[in-house]
Amino acid sequence: MGSNMSPAFPPMESSAQGHESPSDEPIVAFSQAQIKEATQREHDMSIPIAIRLYSKAVLWSIVLSTAVIMEGYDLLLIFSFFAFEPWTKKYGQLQPDGTYALSAAWQSGLNNGASVGEIIGLLLNGFVAERFGYRKTMIGALFLTILFIFIPFFAPNVEVLQVGLILMGIPWGIFQILPVSYASEVCPVALRGHLTAYINLCWVIGQLISSGVLRSLLHRTDQWSYRIPYALQWMWPVPLIVAIAFAPESPWWYIRRGDKKGAKSALRSLTARKRDDAVDLDAAVEVMAYTNQLEQKVVKGASYIDCFKGHNLRRTEICCFTSITSIISGTTLMGNSTYFFEQAGMDPSNAFDLTMAQYAVGIVGIVLAWLIMARFGRRQQYLSGLFLQFIFLIGIGITGVVDRSNKKVSWATGALLIAFSLVYQSSVGPLCYSIISEMSSVRLRAKTTSLAWNVYNIFKIINGVLTPYMINPTAWNWQAKAGFFWGGLCLLSFIWAFFRLPETKARTYAELDILFERNVGARKFAITSVDLFSRKVHESQEELQETGETGNDPSHFSQSERGNKGLVGITQSLQGKTLRALLFKFQSK
Repeated sequence: MGSNMSPAFPPMESSAQGHESPSDEPIVAFSQAQIKEATQREHDMSIPIAIRLYSKAVLWSIVLSTAVIMEGYDLLLIFSFFAFEPWTKKYGQLQPDGTYALSAAWQSGLNNGASVGEIIGLLLNGFVAERFGYRKTMIGALFLTILFIFIPFFAPNVEVLQVGLILMGIPWGIFQILPVSYASEVCPVALRGHLTAYINLCWVIGQLISSGVLRSLLHRTDQWSYRIPYALQWMWPVPLIVAIAFAPESPWWYIRRGDKKGAKSALRSLTARKRDDAVDLDAAVEVMAYTNQLEQKVVKGASYIDCFKGHNLRRTEICCFTSITSIISGTTLMGNSTYFFEQAGMDPSNAFDLTMAQYAVGIVGIVLAWLIMARFGRRQQYLSGLFLQFIFLIGIGITGVVDRSNKKVSWATGALLIAFSLVYQSSVGPLCYSIISEMSSVRLRAKTTSLAWNVYNIFKIINGVLTPYMINPTAWNWQAKAGFFWGGLCLLSFIWAFFRLPETKARTYAELDILFERNVGARKFAITSVDLFSRKVHESQEELQETGETGNDPSHFSQSERGNKGLVGITQSLQGKTLRALLFKFQSK
């Protein structure tokens, strides 16, 4: 394609929904037809071809995401140490029965200390990443991690340990979102969901390693039984710093700064060359620039305040509620599983073994999530997962009202929690990363994702206060009955997602911008056709024909042809054409 074409676009018409279009049009170096052609190629790109063309981008995304393994490892240590006898002897208090335990107040304090630090890190990331780039910000966070590990390693008492966890939470907050943003920006639409969901796999791998390390040290009684797990944290940062130093910056970061040359150079470093079907760098950069210009028409700035203006308020709401759902839908029982299993009546060895099984099953769940994601939409998979989680949480609650002296009951509780983990890791867990990165606009991504994960950490702090009291025998002593409480919140999450969560599968960022700008309903995202340049949206085939459109738009019903939404979508595939037609009419109203 040549780059000498720079025609002004014709005036926009009103959309099919009657919205007025802006009078001033963005001017780009490519024609409308060329940008549509580039967008169509991205829509048509299969996963194998995407992996082949963007193999370098996949590799660098995996490298940055590896830092999340370290975060998952570190955070699980906090929860698991509550059930680790040498650690409780060091930092806990002697109980009347001769055992040592940390009070519910200090358990909440340590849980929340890390979350407070993460909130600080998330806020810093919103500013630092946009100014210095993802690569430099990541390297700086890793350097801080090396320094802050010294504090918990040498902590003489629980107060110093608390300070160390707050400080370590600062780089953890950066790790929490930066790899997700990077993955969503360096990869094509076909791989976007898989690589952002991979972040959740890194979490689970880190937690599995942490459980394995503690299980291997379970019968050691000296100070090194808990210092060795702290010291192992130093094995991550140095090799990651060396690797990330060679990583390309996100091309979208250059586009937001108005540097097309830098974006093209970064994209060249992320894609395969010397192939007949190699990525057209000029076309790809122009599509990015056009998307950025679309967003500039709506949001001139890129501050936190802009996240709450216009239709970006809706995008911020979806991102924030998605993050809230991932923390209030019962996952706190997984994070405290070792301690939870002990309070349910298991001995420490079995509790650690079952926790390791839980995270191993979680890895299987994430692999299933990738397979499901390739066929079904985000919304359908997310809703199905929330509904099944609700069922298992109620089951866990029921085991809490059965005679605790029966050992089979504790194993039933463990089995239900493992089943819950499988469902969560194959749906809500990985998808929250994909949804948050896709729902946020390109220009406000760093700010919106920072807000979403800060809301997540605020609710994690609330959970960190409530959960120890729920399952601690010296406090409320709910034990497995806590499943009823989290099951109720999970049901509320399902109701919110049904009415408010749109479908984003196979949509480019430009198409998502237009769908949000036109205020298309959440349940109509999947069946709505988008014209990138007139910004028209068509919510049915009949409407498209009535307006005289040809249907050649790259996004023409690409979603609805691959299945509808939520649990209703599953029902449609099972019941046949008649029921499918009736449900389609119901959803379109």
